[in-house]
Amino acid sequence: MRPTPLTDQPDPSAHPGGGRVELADLSKHYGEQLVVDHIDLVVESGEFFSLLGPSGCGKTTTLRLIGGFEEIESGSVCIDGADMRSVPPERRPVNTVFQSYALFPHQTVEQNVAFGLRFVDGATKAERKRRVAEALELVRLEGFEQRRPHQLSGGQQQRVALARSLVLRPKVLLLDEPLGALDAKLRRVLQLELRALHQEVGITFVYVTHDQEEALTMSDRLAVMRTGRIEQVGAPRDVYDEPANAYVADFLGLANLLPCVVAAPGVVQVAGASLSADTAGLTGACQVLVRPERVRLVAPGDGDVPATVERLVFAGALTHVHARIGEHPVQAVIANDGSPLAVRAGGMVDLVLARDALRVLAG
Repeated sequence: MRPTPLTDQPDPSAHPGGGRVELADLSKHYGEQLVVDHIDLVVESGEFFSLLGPSGCGKTTTLRLIGGFEEIESGSVCIDGADMRSVPPERRPVNTVFQSYALFPHQTVEQNVAFGLRFVDGATKAERKRRVAEALELVRLEGFEQRRPHQLSGGQQQRVALARSLVLRPKVLLLDEPLGALDAKLRRVLQLELRALHQEVGITFVYVTHDQEEALTMSDRLAVMRTGRIEQVGAPRDVYDEPANAYVADFLGLANLLPCVVAAPGVVQVAGASLSADTAGLTGACQVLVRPERVRLVAPGDGDVPATVERLVFAGALTHVHARIGEHPVQAVIANDGSPLAVRAGGMVDLVLARDALRVLAG
């Protein structure tokens, strides 16, 4: 059954101004350490936007600054054009789902979801009950109203936390690694469910994660962060296919980064082979990026560059081939489609590097 949207929830196409988040020159120190470094960022109304990066890169602090849980040191946070500097967390049009769901163990699911409604002016008992029912239907927990948190699975507890936030009808939902405590299989299922939920309710999601798969799977756009700064912002496919630098390339998925020399505009030399690529005004020594799935293995003499196969790693649907071009490691992936593998550890192969997948980066 298709969930019924919460009454009066904003639709991004119908309410283009609802839930727009603007960060301008935003900074924050913890002691002497600059953890958010002059960030400028706009999250559009109704967008699913992810802040992606390793631990300590400043993504959670940025989220907490939006939510009002950290004091703004310099710069500004605006939601729909309103400056949030002097607005306390409980007065901001946002709600937050944390990695620790913080459900009240002595309360039922219904009571947990309804908790915040007691502070909503003018909400009658009937109105609160209706809104709780709508929120639970939205997250597919009808029939669980009288259960307590210890009677729920991890995925069900996560849905209760989402319902508790959505029942208050925020313009912006902040999510701080909400799937981090779940096992890998359940996380993959809930990634798709969370994306579908976002499309259903139509409000702005700002999602913090260190998991590239989560960011790629769910986001309309994402920002890759490092040491308090934003390295690149864009749609997942654009950032994956055209990373701004080696850091983004290496962080967002498996990446083969090989030394190269720009021999002429549009031509690079890799391990003695001349390959066509967009050099974008670069000269001299650079690096060329090619993703493992765009590397093809062929018989010696039939490809671009020779390589030595070092090991094969079975990974279910794929086999990861770890090889070496001279001193430089390179990976390729082969689909396990029933065909016998034509490579073996210790053997020689040629690699074909897809020309449209080559990305030349400054050295």
